[in-house]
Amino acid sequence: MMSLNLKEEPMIKYLKAYQKLLFRVFLGMATCFLAVSVAAPARSMQPVNLASDFTTNPVSWSVDSTPIPLDVDRSQLAADQQQAQSVLMAQGSPSQSVRVYAAVLTGKEIYPLPAATRATGAIGAALAGDRLIVRGSFRDLSTPLRDYAADPLIPPNPNITSAAHIHRGTATENGPFQYALTVELEPDGLNGKIMGEYMLTAEQIQALGNGGLYVDMHTRGFRGGEVRGVLKPYP
Repeated sequence: MMSLNLKEEPMIKYLKAYQKLLFRVFLGMATCFLAVSVAAPARSMQPVNLASDFTTNPVSWSVDSTPIPLDVDRSQLAADQQQAQSVLMAQGSPSQSVRVYAAVLTGKEIYPLPAATRATGAIGAALAGDRLIVRGSFRDLSTPLRDYAADPLIPPNPNITSAAHIHRGTATENGPFQYALTVELEPDGLNGKIMGEYMLTAEQIQALGNGGLYVDMHTRGFRGGEVRGVLKPYP
């Protein structure tokens, strides 16, 4: 066997020390990478700001494949939807029996002529059996709500007790009045909340499932309706 030159021994020791140093550096980098990889899923489990998420990823936010407009308060829609479901579950309905719906109210949905308005609204609804719970909100109406006592329909309809209604009909027709929604106005009279609880008929349940119930709101400036939206399945 060949013997090592005594002058080569320090070089071999140096190379071995250098190899150990490189291994430690590599091990440290690998540890950091694993720590970041593990932490990323943990962050994704934290609560998400729904409105902010929609702004950065609008495609993921829709009602029955219809994108929700950017000017609609999506976090409020999610809260209203959850509240509607909670009412049913508090009344004894099992969560698996609850079907959820939503409507986005805009002037573009007014038929046959869209309303030129910046007002928007969002409705969350939950159905269990024949019981429908509705919770929603609206903002930026152009004028106060229509007063049906001072400006009644002809002929008058005593069941129309507010300016927010559920009608039977699709997006391309004006259908008959079904129910009045309760309205809670903010002091300015142009923003507020809407709600209602109803026992639906078999025909109304079928219409709801087929996109045949819509919500609209009537104001003094838009007597025939300022915002409107069809109730659709909510993912």
